[in-house]
Amino acid sequence: MAQESISVFDIFKIGIGPSSSHTLGPWRAAQRFIATLKTKGISEVSAVRVLLYGSLAKTGKGHGTDVAVLLGLCGEDPVTFDVNEITPRLEQITDLKKLLLNGEKEIDFDPLVDVVFLFDESLPYHPNALTFLCSFNNGDEIAETYYSIGGGFVVKEGEENGHDGHVRLPYPIEIAADLEAACEKTGLNISGVVMENENAIRKPEETRKGVLRIWETMRDCMYRGAHIGGVLPGGLQVQRRADAINKKLTGDKVYNNFDEWLTVIRSGGQSFKYTLDWVSCFALAVNEENAAFSRVVTAPTNGAAGVVPAVLLYFIAFCDGYDEDKIIKFLLTASEIGSIFKKGATLSAAMGGCQAEIGVSSSMAAAALAESLGGTVEQCLQAAEIAMEHHLGLTCDPVGGLVQVPCIERNTMGAIKAITATQLALQATSGHARISLDTVVNTMWETALDMNHKYKETAEGGLAVQLPISLSEC
Repeated sequence: MAQESISVFDIFKIGIGPSSSHTLGPWRAAQRFIATLKTKGISEVSAVRVLLYGSLAKTGKGHGTDVAVLLGLCGEDPVTFDVNEITPRLEQITDLKKLLLNGEKEIDFDPLVDVVFLFDESLPYHPNALTFLCSFNNGDEIAETYYSIGGGFVVKEGEENGHDGHVRLPYPIEIAADLEAACEKTGLNISGVVMENENAIRKPEETRKGVLRIWETMRDCMYRGAHIGGVLPGGLQVQRRADAINKKLTGDKVYNNFDEWLTVIRSGGQSFKYTLDWVSCFALAVNEENAAFSRVVTAPTNGAAGVVPAVLLYFIAFCDGYDEDKIIKFLLTASEIGSIFKKGATLSAAMGGCQAEIGVSSSMAAAALAESLGGTVEQCLQAAEIAMEHHLGLTCDPVGGLVQVPCIERNTMGAIKAITATQLALQATSGHARISLDTVVNTMWETALDMNHKYKETAEGGLAVQLPISLSEC
């Protein structure tokens, strides 16, 4: 099997909410289809249709899959597109029934007709599938099918995977045992080994700059989300809570930016209740922003985007971690754990339920926090194992197909479990772990295979069927 080279920037992707599998992935697929059309002549395109299968159809409206596909076909990029322009652009396309393909060729396009939701059809490779159909002026037609396999990763039908397997890494890592062996061989901690591999892909200063950009996006998302109230879009009438928690905790203290906010947070002490409230606030802030179609970082998915930033900000605010080098190491370590789960199991809730999202993100955060607090490599891997062990079997049952209930609160639970897992691992005696990280990765995958499909991001089971609301209402 060809080596799958997964970078920190594959695990952490800047994009737009609410879902990495159902929003970012389809958006990227549309961009790839546009690249194909460029080779054939966009000016010769006469019509385009999009078919959404399986999970992409069942929760596509709530997850904004149709919106993402349209923006991707327009040639927009989720990293840079102004989130305030999403609604006006969609309304323009819908009202005019016109689509400016890649920003250069206007074609007739009615979203209500030309984006087809095939609720009862699934393709065998993966539940998250979409097909682009294109007709040309000369009568030629082409079709390309893509699979959004979790965390914003996209595979075109016929491809082995979505990554360059030709990068020769100094320390190839497929399983946790490989990572542990590399650390033992080199004397480096996890983040050190990851950085060596990243250096084989690009210059060290580029990696550093890119990781800091990831952190800055997470930071801005948390700060923004903690200062916006109101009701989330979509029809469930979910009230945003991070803003109210922030106001209660900061009281009448004045601040004007993130650094001043951080000073205010630190001034409140480190009692258990106070710290717990802040970690919850951090996680809520991110995922309320995610649910509001704002800019977030997949970590490793959008639905679980709040866990890693919340634990990182906990480390910064309450463990003296506000240092660029420490932040970079935290994110490098977290990314490698996510990579191991991607290779050995899945990051897709449509394949594995929410254990593949919140469970993986909690595991990532736990390992990163353990290293940041001085843990050994073994303790870091044990922290990751503990975090996932207590998420095994977690279902994905989004009410109304929206990434709101129970998704937003689950990020707070994932963050707290990560911190608890870290503390348990740091207090443990080395060499006494009964379950390895590789064992829990394998167990997670076996659990995913056994899980009933209705608990895999279909909105057909669990909490999703307990409220009297249909997908059409959202």
